[in-house]
Amino acid sequence: MPGPLAAPAFHDRLGFPSGSTQCSRRGLAFIRSRLALWGTDADTTATDDALLVTAELLSNAAHHAGGPLALDLQLDPDRQTLRIAVTDAVSDPPRMRHPAADQPHGRGLRIVDRLASAWGTIPAGAGKTVWAELRLPPADFPRRHTTLTPPDGHRPPRR
Repeated sequence: MPGPLAAPAFHDRLGFPSGSTQCSRRGLAFIRSRLALWGTDADTTATDDALLVTAELLSNAAHHAGGPLALDLQLDPDRQTLRIAVTDAVSDPPRMRHPAADQPHGRGLRIVDRLASAWGTIPAGAGKTVWAELRLPPADFPRRHTTLTPPDGHRPPRR
């Protein structure tokens, strides 16, 4: 007899036109809509953290890499994580800055580092993907008895 099925991971991608630097509003709307579609609790600190991390990653791609190419979002109920990933066309990895107290910019990766349980960079073609993983409390996840349909329309097999 087969073992229990793992809960499906939910994944979706938002593409951006090349050179898109006005991407934050569209990216944040995408995150909100996907989290709502997947049945997470949208009115939580964890969701606010996800929106802030997304805004920082998109802003970094816009300011340092000519704009993002894609924003990926993956919700994994088994691991209770949300992975946010922004791909751009520049291979240079992001670096943590140490701005003076009176400088208004340069703190984005520090924010990501504080909010994410893990983050990093992986090569993506000629560019890179910067990702951050957030742990979400169980209340933010779809209930196990709820029937969910991932964005690709394929439901997990019923037992």
